[in-house]
Amino acid sequence: MEIKVFGVVGAGQMGNGIAQVAALSGLDVIMSDIRNEFVQQGLDHIRKMLDKGVEKEKITKDAADAAFGRINTSVYLKDMAKADFVVEAATEEESIKFLIFRDLDDICSSDTILATNTSSIPIGRIGAKTKRPDKVIGMHFMNPVPLMKLVEIIRSLATSEETFQATWNLAGKFGKIPAEANDYPGFISNRILMPMINEAVFALHQGVGTKEAIDTVMKLGMNHPMGPLELADLIGLDTCLAIMETLYDGFKDSKYWPCPLLRKYVEAGWLGRKTGKGFYEY
Repeated sequence: MEIKVFGVVGAGQMGNGIAQVAALSGLDVIMSDIRNEFVQQGLDHIRKMLDKGVEKEKITKDAADAAFGRINTSVYLKDMAKADFVVEAATEEESIKFLIFRDLDDICSSDTILATNTSSIPIGRIGAKTKRPDKVIGMHFMNPVPLMKLVEIIRSLATSEETFQATWNLAGKFGKIPAEANDYPGFISNRILMPMINEAVFALHQGVGTKEAIDTVMKLGMNHPMGPLELADLIGLDTCLAIMETLYDGFKDSKYWPCPLLRKYVEAGWLGRKTGKGFYEY
């Protein structure tokens, strides 16, 4: 299938990053969110990232300006009717995603592929909320999207081969390297990553080490570019908690039980970089 117009639902750190790479690949983009201020913040961040790319001579100013000019914004989901392919990048909450997919199913052409950037929610569960489960797929980008090469592609039992191939090819068009994962909670990436982060929070909670010591051990001892607590702050502690809850609910295994300290931070509104405070202050 030919994809000319690409839709992104959500203008946050993941959504605006996805919109940016899609626009740089030559696609016309529609980026939507529920409020004008969210859309404008996302657009401002894209402009900032494109300008930074020009400064570092990774792209030309003409290419950056052309990409920015291909991005249209909206606060109305109905504008996704123009899209050939839509990626949902909203909050990691089932109820919100289910509602978005029900609405997209009614709004979009029957040929439109509906993808989700969910970090952990099974794709089959989302697809079941539509009348087109064969055209629903997971397209899980990594943060920050413009810099990270990986895109995890997840198909449910109902996802068609045509949908899978179109999504796989689109990831390549974006300059990404796709990897296929089966439809289990957390897929590959977060089934491995999140328990490690959760265990780091337990180590902090139980006084095994300070946050600095825990991150230093993992960076210098395991050659990780970021420590797990730093990474949790980057991802968002609310997102980390939501993923752990999905894993725990999906597998009913105590090894996925979210650390109480992680829950306390989220309840306090200390969500990481996006709020200025998490395990570290920003």
